[in-house]
Amino acid sequence: MLPHPRSSSASAILALALLSVGLSALSSQAAGPSLQARLEAMAGRHRGRVSLYAKNLKTGAVVAIAADEPVRSASTIKLGILTEAFRQVRAGRLKLADPVVMKEVDQVKGSGVLAYLRTPLTLTLEDVLTLMMIESDNTATNLAIDRVGLAAVNSGFAAAGLQGSRLYKKVYQPAEEPLPPEQKTFGLGKTTAREMGLLMEGILRCDLGDAALCGRMQEMMKGQQYRNMIPRYIEAGVDASESGAIAGDKVGALDAQRSDVGFVLSAEGPLVISAFTDRNEDQRWVCENEGETLIARMSKALFDAWGGPPRKP
Repeated sequence: MLPHPRSSSASAILALALLSVGLSALSSQAAGPSLQARLEAMAGRHRGRVSLYAKNLKTGAVVAIAADEPVRSASTIKLGILTEAFRQVRAGRLKLADPVVMKEVDQVKGSGVLAYLRTPLTLTLEDVLTLMMIESDNTATNLAIDRVGLAAVNSGFAAAGLQGSRLYKKVYQPAEEPLPPEQKTFGLGKTTAREMGLLMEGILRCDLGDAALCGRMQEMMKGQQYRNMIPRYIEAGVDASESGAIAGDKVGALDAQRSDVGFVLSAEGPLVISAFTDRNEDQRWVCENEGETLIARMSKALFDAWGGPPRKP
């Protein structure tokens, strides 16, 4: 007995539908876990605590891991000093060409080059800010704080809605006012991965309202000399000093902490990445440090998912 024509047609439609569902399931399996899940898996394997905030500024897509948890800022807090300095330049209270005289008493230990130079030495405010960003120079940082004012930096955080961010004091210098008990936990400053990411977004959007000044801030960060975290695998095989960087950032590092806040310019639009690791078991001061490597790998995963081929600088 031959099947009824309508029955054959219905069976064919059902078969096609089942095939479509099966192919869709296979496609979903092939695509693998989501970007969020992959990053969470990386963070879960790390021997320490991880906070991450990343945003694709073109699409608005966001991934976050403990992004609102207060963290030790280390030197990433210097991004707040930079933005406040440029805000005051925009307002006409400072000029990038203003002279800044470094005296012997200003020199402090730690990262940077100014502590090794003869004094007195006259620089410009732009020189000081550049050294603070590309070398994380602690002496330059303190000279910048002297110019813009510590209270103004914190007022700038508050005005931007960054209630969880605060700069407590100058680097390796006694505080000039009583400090809250929490300062012993956070050191130089505290923040969150999201708030540092939002601060970077404001620079890329040019919330300052002056394209030339916003561009200068980005150029300073693209000159970052330590490129072992966000730019590490994204710019692999590229001499950024010769061909130009596509990533700009501000790093931070303590014995048990590694952090990096930056941007990547891609063919698909700019990306913001703000990553913090702390309580790290690996406290080696080497490029293979697990915290640094994790941030580099997470940054590459974000770039591969969102960025496409690098945009020419």
